[in-house]
Amino acid sequence: MASVNPFNLSDSEEEAERRPNETVDTERGPSDGAPGPPPGNSFSPPADAEPPTLLLSSNRTSPSGEGSVSIAATTAMAGTTETRISVDGIAAQLLRDQYILTALEFHTELLEAGRELPRLRDYFSNPGNFERQSGTPPAKDQVLGPGGPLNRANSISTLDSLDFARYSDDGNRESDERLAVLEFELRKAKETIQALRANLTQAAESEGPSHERKNFKSSPEIQEPIRPLEKRALNFLVNEYLLKNEHKLSSITFSDENDDQDFELWDDVGLNIPKPPDLLHLYRNCGTPLPSPRDMADVSVGVDFADLPGKCIAQDPPKKLDLSHQQQTEVVQELEYQISLLSNEKQSLAEQIKKLQSEIQTLKRTVSSPPLATLDLGFQKTSNPSPSSTTTNTSYTDPLSVPPTDNGQYMDIRGVSESETNPDPSSTQTISQPRPHSLHALKSRPPVQFAQSNRKLSPAFLQALLSFCRMCSDSRLGAEVSRIAESEESVMLMLGRCLPHIVPNVLLAKREELIPLILCTACLHPESRERDQLLHILFNLIKRPDDEQRQMILTGCVAFARHVGPTRVEAELLPQCWEQINHKYPERRLLVAESCGALAPYLPKEIRSSLVLSMLQQMLAEDKADMVREAVVKSLGIIMGYIDDADKYSQGFELMLLSLGDPSERVVSAVHQVFIPAFAAWTTELGTLQTALFPSLLARIEKLLMQGEHGLDEHKLHVFLSALQSLIPPLFAVVLQNAPFTSRAKLNGDIAAIEVTRFPRPASPLQDVATIIGSREMLSALLLLYDYQLEHEGTTGWDSLLWVVNQLLPQLIEIVGRINVASSTCVHEFSRFFWRLCRTFGKIFTNTKVKPQFQEILRLSEENVDTSPGNDILTKATVPIYATGVLTCYNQDEDRKLLVGFLEDVMTTLSLSHAPLDSLKASFVELGANPVYHELLLTVLWYGVVHTSALVRCTAARMFELLVKGVNETLVAQRVVPALITLSSDPEISVRISTIPAFGTIMETVTQKELLERVKMQLASFLEDPQYQDQHSLHMEIIRTFGRVGPNAEPRFRDEFVLPHLHKLALANNSQTVESKRIDVATQLFEAYSALSCCFISEEVMVNHFLPGLRCLRADMEQLSPEHEVILSSMIKECEIKVENRGMADAQGSMSIASSLVGEDAKTKFLSKMGQLTTSGAMLANVFQRKK
Repeated sequence: MASVNPFNLSDSEEEAERRPNETVDTERGPSDGAPGPPPGNSFSPPADAEPPTLLLSSNRTSPSGEGSVSIAATTAMAGTTETRISVDGIAAQLLRDQYILTALEFHTELLEAGRELPRLRDYFSNPGNFERQSGTPPAKDQVLGPGGPLNRANSISTLDSLDFARYSDDGNRESDERLAVLEFELRKAKETIQALRANLTQAAESEGPSHERKNFKSSPEIQEPIRPLEKRALNFLVNEYLLKNEHKLSSITFSDENDDQDFELWDDVGLNIPKPPDLLHLYRNCGTPLPSPRDMADVSVGVDFADLPGKCIAQDPPKKLDLSHQQQTEVVQELEYQISLLSNEKQSLAEQIKKLQSEIQTLKRTVSSPPLATLDLGFQKTSNPSPSSTTTNTSYTDPLSVPPTDNGQYMDIRGVSESETNPDPSSTQTISQPRPHSLHALKSRPPVQFAQSNRKLSPAFLQALLSFCRMCSDSRLGAEVSRIAESEESVMLMLGRCLPHIVPNVLLAKREELIPLILCTACLHPESRERDQLLHILFNLIKRPDDEQRQMILTGCVAFARHVGPTRVEAELLPQCWEQINHKYPERRLLVAESCGALAPYLPKEIRSSLVLSMLQQMLAEDKADMVREAVVKSLGIIMGYIDDADKYSQGFELMLLSLGDPSERVVSAVHQVFIPAFAAWTTELGTLQTALFPSLLARIEKLLMQGEHGLDEHKLHVFLSALQSLIPPLFAVVLQNAPFTSRAKLNGDIAAIEVTRFPRPASPLQDVATIIGSREMLSALLLLYDYQLEHEGTTGWDSLLWVVNQLLPQLIEIVGRINVASSTCVHEFSRFFWRLCRTFGKIFTNTKVKPQFQEILRLSEENVDTSPGNDILTKATVPIYATGVLTCYNQDEDRKLLVGFLEDVMTTLSLSHAPLDSLKASFVELGANPVYHELLLTVLWYGVVHTSALVRCTAARMFELLVKGVNETLVAQRVVPALITLSSDPEISVRISTIPAFGTIMETVTQKELLERVKMQLASFLEDPQYQDQHSLHMEIIRTFGRVGPNAEPRFRDEFVLPHLHKLALANNSQTVESKRIDVATQLFEAYSALSCCFISEEVMVNHFLPGLRCLRADMEQLSPEHEVILSSMIKECEIKVENRGMADAQGSMSIASSLVGEDAKTKFLSKMGQLTTSGAMLANVFQRKK
């Protein structure tokens, strides 16, 4: 006996559910089945019922033309009773008679009508029905037509295997056909999936030993274990129930706990069955006794085509009677259950009526007024008055005696009630008495009275007369207009009904005018479903809200939250944010991000630190719009200002690092302005600012330096240092708030104002120390005590400041000593950090706590030069960071003198100890970026110009090269050039050679002709003076300088001075007898010519100087470096092509396009080969060989 499938309904059952009260006895044949079960009972008919192919359906007409087929079948049958064959019977007959195309069309129409037939689906999804291999006889039950089975064509030409690209000339012509093939394969794959689902269902139903099931059935108290498919089906129903009953947050949690299931699609459950009724439907019918499973059968299986009778009519009436009797019994049981429910409802309504009648009597006794008639100005018919009413001059109908429309809070003006007795002229009609809860609002208002007419017209005539007034009350809007609200709740109900119809008809640019109306209604409306709809309208009011519109919506949300409290904010507003977290428009996601921050103060603390924090974290990690992530960071900062769960500290720290690494500058700026100050304030309350936050960032910096020995990640270092820099104001606030003098700070009397330059300019108000402390007055009082304490009483017992002095500063100085001084970015970042630290903690702290620690490490003195040559610390980044980050914090005379003295000592010490000058150069580059320090740096260099040591003078000459680029031309003319000319006449040849790079930089950056001529004359003296003819070092320095400044120098200077002298040097090098000097000069000339080859050179200079110089250089390279000789030959060939092309262009009046392309291509090839010079020289010789 087949088991019961409680979710499977056949066609006849669906039909019976649609028409439970129809009688079809006169339309059925002798074998017609019994009516289906009543609505809500999802179970199958008994096992002894007729197969589905024998059931005769009732009057339903399918879209596929089923009615016409049934008529033809009916006329062919014997008998006088009108019958109708089921669709399954029709399908079986079509397949039996081999009407394959008709059956296929029938199958398609059923699919379009949403009524798939298993027989046709199985037949057309089985490829075996359309092919037969040779030598295999047809199956016994296979239906064959006159022509035998359909033979399948050769596989090479079927759609499954046809490769259109093989027969296409270009591979793209048959794209449409290929698309059709892919669509066909997709359909076949879906059909295969459906077939596998059916097999899975059968396997799930039959799994488990039969004796175990018998044990469960025999022992009801032992529950059978739930199977995976049953669990997935129940999960789907539970989630559906939660969504329908507004438990959205619970539904979200439930979905997260079952993340392996898709709750949007019933097919994901894995069952090849229709979707069952919802939980409420199942619960209401759980008390109805279901028939024994042994008496039931699944009507969609178990049909054998060979057993079908020829006329498709059942021959066993007793079975039909049994089926009919049983189903009728079930209908009776269902109706009895509904009767019991209605009886309970009737009893409840009766009690309410009694209660309302008692309230009416109370109101009648309370209100001292004559009997009042209801105002009814509509045109409804009234019943004849009772005889007892004829003795009164007015009829009184209390609206509270019957259940009022819309909870009795509207006055109905659609009907009119007139006394049929002779009216008294002095009598009046007034409105009905209001409900008790709205009575207090109307007590101060006198009742509305209308004068009675003296005419003696019958009520029927009067009503017919008034019917000519054109009034409409049968539409939705007419019903709303005809009812006037008489209480606040009535107004809310009316607005809740009307606003959804008003909003779509308002212009988008003016929809923000509706925000107050929507919010007030959402606040005061009594029904949660309507409130949810109104808030949904609010968040979807504008398709892409701009800044002003978003601000208006946010203001309304905050007002709503203040009014309704945290519970309703969580239940009503947060789900609206969650729904739009992945909206396609960034403006809508931006509204969600801003809403999370604006609503943070009004949410329960558990939700604030869990759900809202998770939402913002998801948006920060996944959203692609910069403005959305910026708003997310700001909202996270607000969350950090209200969070009180200490366990969330690590999550907040990770969010800070994640947001600091964001590629958008505006997001990083928001982190420093909002998130870090708020997070620091929280860590201050937790007491972990000095014990956890700062050490964590410093540890990451140290780890980064250890990993970056071969290449430091400067971006990450910038991220960590910028975070430390933003934490300086909170750190100073902690020092002030935990100082020994904090309790003595008083605001009485006049308090000196804080100097404007006392603190660095904060990035936002949240980084202002006064804001963190509480007020500028309190900060001023604390600063006075702070300076006095540092200057006179020291730091004893001041733990927060001692941590800065004894732990933070030594660790930072140690980190600084490990930085590569050549990294200008790192030097700049640390300099800014120390500058802000010293400015924030004050001048006394800098002079007494910071400078001594640096001076102790640097140990600058003339005496130590001889004893410790090459002092290592002076070559590290400590020197530029101390000079630019600490000594420049204050700009008074003594501070400037200290900086000048420090730089002079460093320059002297490094020069005399023959140490690298990188640290001094880094100091000059960092300080030279600020014009304020140009005069100071020139003073330091002049000290080196007049120094007695030639080593110091050489260092000064090389430092001018760094300073010239940033100094204005006036200072260059007045201070730099005179100093260089002085050094160029120095007795020491090394000093004179050291001035050449600075002269070259002047030629590259200065535009004054007089100044350029002076420099040109000085360089010419170096090149033409006989005393320098044998100075190999001077020639090397000049060639190196020409190669560096030549491409950027003035063209006239390059053509008239640089290239001619390079030609002379190349020619002179051909006669050089010392091979080492010859190869040095040749190598330097090769680099110079390579740099100058990319410049525009006139034809005259090209022919007279550039090409001859290259040929001289090639002569040297033929003997010294063959790989360079190959490249030089290519350069010479390209230059000759350029000269020829220019000659042709001059003759023709325009340049040939082909020659231009050849030249550009040649230049590209040459540059690419130049980049390969770092590789093997043997390879370079083969690069320019012509391909065979």
